[in-house]
Amino acid sequence: MKKIIIVFALLILALLLVFQIGKYAIVSGDLKTEIVIASIAIVFFFVGVYINKKSLQKQNTPSKEINHKKIEALGITNREYEVLQHISLGLSNKEIADTLYLSESTIKTHVSNLLVKLNAKRRTQAMQIAKKLQII
Repeated sequence: MKKIIIVFALLILALLLVFQIGKYAIVSGDLKTEIVIASIAIVFFFVGVYINKKSLQKQNTPSKEINHKKIEALGITNREYEVLQHISLGLSNKEIADTLYLSESTIKTHVSNLLVKLNAKRRTQAMQIAKKLQII
C-alpha cells in the first residue's frame, strides 16, 4: 500500500513540475502553447501506460488446482460436491434442487452433511473453509 501511495505522489509531483515549467515557458515566451500541451499529453500517456501495466499484472493470478485428495479425506460424495459447487455460485436450496432435479429436502440433507464435514455453522462459513482447503 505504501508503494502505491509513493508512486502516485511522485506522479502528481511530476505533473505539477510539468505544469510549472509550462507556465514559466508561456509567461516568458520561450515556448509555444502547443509544445507545452504536447509535453503534458506525453506525460499523461506514459502515466496511463504505467497504470495499465500495473493493473494487468494483478489480473494474471494463477488459478488454484482443486485438491481432490482433500475432498476424499473429508468424505464428501460426488453429489455433495455438486451441491457445494452450486452453493459457491450463490444459489438457494430451491434453485439447486431445480438445477439438479432433486427435491429441496434432499438438498437440505446434502447441505447439512457438508456443514458437518466442513465443520461449519453456515453456508458462508462452509464456502470460506472450502476455498481455504482448495476444494472449490
